[in-house]
Amino acid sequence: MNGHFGGIRQRGLSLIELMIAMVLGLLVSAGVISVFTSVSKSDQAQTQLARLQEEGRFAITQIKNDLAMSGGQYCTNTGGNAQPSTATPYLDGLRAPTVYASDASALIKALSDVTTPWGSPYPPAPTEPYSLPSFFAMRGYDCTTNDCTPMDPSNKRNPRGFSIPAMGTTVGNRVLGASVITVRYLNPSGGWTIAPDGSAAGSTLVNNIDGTLTVRLDSKSSKPAVADFQPGDPLAMLADCSNAQIFEVSGQGSPQLTSTGNNFVQPAVLQNLVAPKLFDVSRDFQTVTYYLQVVDNGDGMGHTTGALKRRVNGGNTAVRGGSAEEIARGVERLDFKYGVQLASGRVRYYTASQVDNSTRADCPPVPMPIQGSDDHGCLWRSVSLIEIDLLLDGQQPLYSLTPDELAYTYTADSPPNRSPVPESPTAGDRKVTPVQQGFPLPMLRREFTAVVAVRNFNP
Repeated sequence: MNGHFGGIRQRGLSLIELMIAMVLGLLVSAGVISVFTSVSKSDQAQTQLARLQEEGRFAITQIKNDLAMSGGQYCTNTGGNAQPSTATPYLDGLRAPTVYASDASALIKALSDVTTPWGSPYPPAPTEPYSLPSFFAMRGYDCTTNDCTPMDPSNKRNPRGFSIPAMGTTVGNRVLGASVITVRYLNPSGGWTIAPDGSAAGSTLVNNIDGTLTVRLDSKSSKPAVADFQPGDPLAMLADCSNAQIFEVSGQGSPQLTSTGNNFVQPAVLQNLVAPKLFDVSRDFQTVTYYLQVVDNGDGMGHTTGALKRRVNGGNTAVRGGSAEEIARGVERLDFKYGVQLASGRVRYYTASQVDNSTRADCPPVPMPIQGSDDHGCLWRSVSLIEIDLLLDGQQPLYSLTPDELAYTYTADSPPNRSPVPESPTAGDRKVTPVQQGFPLPMLRREFTAVVAVRNFNP
């Protein structure tokens, strides 16, 4: 047959043809793999960017909500005609609560996250009724890699600090170079409503023969419960839309609270109170602190990132109804600038130390100043705008990112009067770099900025 079978000639592939087919197949496969790898890397970057944008927007919104409420009291906070002060801030008369409690430490104990004890540079312990000092409305702390000003809020570095972590690079530390802020405002949903005279519903006020004041809490109402005024909460605040009085009470946890002898004078029940309410100072004065904490990013490689923490009333869930929660992850930087409105209507931005170093010459007089005080830190209540700067990373390292993709802007790193430009994460003019913070370099980073109008400043 000689190569023929059934009349059909058969011929196989030659070695050369087989090799050509294999080369062509490898080239096609390489192209497919290259396209797949490129698409995969692009998809990873887009996914990381989308998550980063979502975390950043949520973090900014949460901070804005709290900062806008700073200094908020019950009904209204200011009164009188606006007058320019010596140093030009244009401020009106301050309606600050009057503190009658004679134990100066009682107010400090009733509040959380306090770094302003009585004494230099703050006022000496008061010896008579006084207006609630302005620095309790807000206090900020600008931090570098080494320290914070006007002081370090961590109790591990300064005995006047409160119990947030000290700065460091290990999990659980506070992120190096990230600022901290504490604001206070009255919880608008808190307090017991005082019933009008002769009404059978609601809590009532009773003037006792010995001059003390008794508040009979409405035990039928479930919001808030009588037991919410817990033992260990020393101070009550009686407020309406015109004034407020803070005084020490006994009888916590029971339906009846009575002012004690530990007051300079006994609180007075004024005539024609407008929508009066009684508040538990420890619980209803919300103390909100924001800071960044180092956390494991969960990639199994031991890498870390920063988490934005929101702490309410010192995080004390047992006594003050506090909480401590993680708001967003991937936050590496947090900075603030404080805007004070001048008599001209312009707003000048200050650092935390500049606001903290203000004195009576910079601010309007308070109704009842503390004797011997220069009203240190009085501009804290006069901050009308706060600029927030956040820097977020993508949390998971992407080693395929180019130098251009790694570059980012961050306003707090830029010199004054110069627009920020994208720079390398390790640029020499950065106040703190990811390497110093212990964070991986090959990640996308984006800045988020917002300006918050503080509702309760003295215009």
